[in-house]
Amino acid sequence: MKAVPTTPATTGVLDHIPGSVSTHFLRSRIGKVCVAIIGSTPAEMIEKAAEAMRENTFLEFRLDYLPNPLAAIPKLKQFLYEHGEITAIATCRRTISGGKFKGSIAAELEILEKSAAAGCQLVDLELQTAEHLKQPQIEILRSQGAALIISYHDFESTKDLDGIFDRIQPYLPEFVKIVSTAKTLSDNVTMMRFLERTRDKANVIGICMGEQGIISRVLGLRAGSIFTFAAAHVGEETGPGQIAARTLRETYRIDQLDAGTRVYGVAGNPIKHSLSPLMLNMAFRRETVNAVFLALQTTKLSDLLTLVREVPLHGLAVTMPLKEEILKHLEKTDAISEKIGACNTMVRAQDGRLFGFNTDVAAMIRPLERRLPLKGAKVLVLGAGGAARAAVFGLKEKGAEVFILNRSAEAAQTLARQAKAKTIKRDQVAKSSFDAIINATPSGMHGVKPASILEPNEINARIVFDMVYNPIDTPLIRMAREKGLPVITGVEMFVYQGARQFEIWTGKPAPEEEMLRVVVHALRQQAAAHPPEPASKEKEHPAKAEPHPRPASPARHPEKPVKAVAEKSGKTVAEKPIKAVKAVKPSANGSKAASKPAAKKKSR
Repeated sequence: MKAVPTTPATTGVLDHIPGSVSTHFLRSRIGKVCVAIIGSTPAEMIEKAAEAMRENTFLEFRLDYLPNPLAAIPKLKQFLYEHGEITAIATCRRTISGGKFKGSIAAELEILEKSAAAGCQLVDLELQTAEHLKQPQIEILRSQGAALIISYHDFESTKDLDGIFDRIQPYLPEFVKIVSTAKTLSDNVTMMRFLERTRDKANVIGICMGEQGIISRVLGLRAGSIFTFAAAHVGEETGPGQIAARTLRETYRIDQLDAGTRVYGVAGNPIKHSLSPLMLNMAFRRETVNAVFLALQTTKLSDLLTLVREVPLHGLAVTMPLKEEILKHLEKTDAISEKIGACNTMVRAQDGRLFGFNTDVAAMIRPLERRLPLKGAKVLVLGAGGAARAAVFGLKEKGAEVFILNRSAEAAQTLARQAKAKTIKRDQVAKSSFDAIINATPSGMHGVKPASILEPNEINARIVFDMVYNPIDTPLIRMAREKGLPVITGVEMFVYQGARQFEIWTGKPAPEEEMLRVVVHALRQQAAAHPPEPASKEKEHPAKAEPHPRPASPARHPEKPVKAVAEKSGKTVAEKPIKAVKAVKPSANGSKAASKPAAKKKSR
């Protein structure tokens, strides 16, 4: 088909069709978020639409999710007649284009025509369908008065966006929708640069699907996308990576993002279940900071650094497996980051230079020191990565005797040598007792195998600390509780290190109590929805126990009873307080002093 001149973004074919809804009018009434409505029956779809319209008046009816889309037209017509405030898109995407409709092109066209006649102000026609139609057929669809969206979905990659745009433009649609799949974080940059180039040429909707496409879904409006799509509820997504409407509005404050909004994120893998976005976005909102915080799933530092430069990102919470690798790309780090060789917090200066801090060490030491004298304590640390390095160096600084257990003996030996700690073999763990056992690996996180590194007979300690915070009751925590041992969940550390990051980025005191409240509330909701299974057979067949089971004997100080504020069976139990132990009082960056500038190294 021969291309025709592109119409200006502010006009459209419908502006010249009598009785049609003009593009001017549509743009004045559509919101920034269009909520996709699905259902297995027409009645269910309309019921969900009625619920969604309480907070959203811009809805997409995914008719292809129905066994018989035409059967929904009468109910759809009645609903739109009764609710004139609704702006509706009708979509009946065929399976060949990623939808659910198994019918023919002619059947799809009939459904869209009747949807427009029923009152839908916009209809979505896939480019592959449009390219099989003759111009008179498209004009018949237009004659119903609805605005035309020509859409294209690439479920494999993000490429040739301009070429796709050029294929769509000859049809003179009122809206151009191009959806790709982000395989890397930098694919979002490709999409947003495309939106910036085309925002004055047409009304473009641009989105990247997939877990890594969250940046385009949240920041795409700022780059020029006319609107974005959202799910009505979690579990009702119509595309990979789609975000629930309430989350977009309440967590990411999508209606308030502008050119001045600063962008932060947590980067690493896995982060799908991270509560950092919930916690930090709440803190930004509470302290009236114009910023947004995103989850950035990646294992490639080069991909992440592209995002830092191009978006740009103003700061990062760095997690596994990037805490050590990122150091060589930083202009300067604080003393503790340089000492332990791991950084969990990055700041980007106005001139583009990157600075690193570590808030893990102080956040790990604080809950332990509140419960247990660390000088001379015998501590087993599981892992040898960035989190483990923070634990080992922090404990050594407090005078603890540290033993390291890791799958890779070489990594454990390297860390032990650097920190003047010791390694221990797996077959020796069950024969040993410790003052504390600390899990500094991802074991216990949702979807991570193994769920626990240790077996119940290997958990011999006065207290057990799992740095994993989600779920709050990890297999290790549950096994420790079953043995009557006091535990420290990862929530305390998670919130404290996040609060310090907030202060580094903003210069404002963090609303730590509110951050803790929102995290605990979210974890309780998750636990209620997905109750954990018994951690061991002991839970299914409990042995007789004392009313107040005692923890294992102290490893180094058998004559001393445990004196701490400990958590037993999920409840806080006040025991005899320990003698005043000075609490760690770190600076905002988690250390008392900054180091000398690290040698400059070129970014890759």
